[in-house]
Amino acid sequence: MSDLLERLRERGWRMTAQRRVVAEVLDGEHVHLTADEVHARAAGRLPEISRATVYNTLGEMVSLGEVVEVTTDRRAKRYDPNAHRPHQHLVCARCGTIRDVHTSGDPLSQLPADERFGFTVSDVEVTYRGLCPDCAAGA
Repeated sequence: MSDLLERLRERGWRMTAQRRVVAEVLDGEHVHLTADEVHARAAGRLPEISRATVYNTLGEMVSLGEVVEVTTDRRAKRYDPNAHRPHQHLVCARCGTIRDVHTSGDPLSQLPADERFGFTVSDVEVTYRGLCPDCAAGA
């Protein structure tokens, strides 16, 4: 499980019923839901929650740095509560399943100085692609 709820409480974030249910839906490992998926799951717990509230809440969590927007392809943005532990993503090219992977080493160190073209690099995103076991079995 991620510690999203605990992190939000520690920041003094006002925990309304709507905010709580959005945070609960996102809390966990390997969670990479779209805003529509968050809304559908949140509405299952709190039927009166609006789509706008979900979008606004996700935006606030991103602004706080407690949730990261992830785009691994041309599909919708996904929201990752694993914002404080460096990780890469492993994505199934067929079904779109995403898993967090924690590789050893610093991916920034793999970029030679002469390939930085004068950039001051502040972030690295690595996405591994392949087929998940379910899709590979059906291939």
